[in-house]
Amino acid sequence: MDEDRRRMEKRHFVEDVGLFFEEMGFPRMAGRILGWLLICDPPEQSAGQLAGALQASKGSLSTMTRLLIQIGLVERVGVPGQRRDFFRIKQGAWPQLLRIQMQAMTGLHQVVERGLALLGDRDPVQRLRLQEAHDFYAFLERELPPLFQQWERERTADYAAATARQNSEGGGSHFR
Repeated sequence: MDEDRRRMEKRHFVEDVGLFFEEMGFPRMAGRILGWLLICDPPEQSAGQLAGALQASKGSLSTMTRLLIQIGLVERVGVPGQRRDFFRIKQGAWPQLLRIQMQAMTGLHQVVERGLALLGDRDPVQRLRLQEAHDFYAFLERELPPLFQQWERERTADYAAATARQNSEGGGSHFR
């Protein structure tokens, strides 16, 4: 793939991530930052590098990186020999994104429970609509935590195996 086409494909990827995050209720720029941080080299990017890559203002980037840090998807890091801050995807960001969505689901589940209490035993058709939502969110609240635990066990095993391989090859760990 020639360099111009590769650059265009990267731009499309970044925009697609931005659109996806916008559809999830986040600002598009937050998604664009995440998209860029997923594919950039080096993985740590300064505000200036982000501004150049995303053709965005430093003010917008400052606001969005602060949001991404607050929700646990991005972290601010220092780079030896550099005075400015850099940003990178935080390890464990993807489960964190689902945890944020779970919090919203839990809130909706609580609202649905209030609706069921409000209806009482009246009108089974109305109750059915709420009951389906209640049962679905109760199912997710029950089933997702064990999936998170399984994910963590697998990641820990993968991390240990990769570290052992790296150490046996004489290199340092590539995990941060």
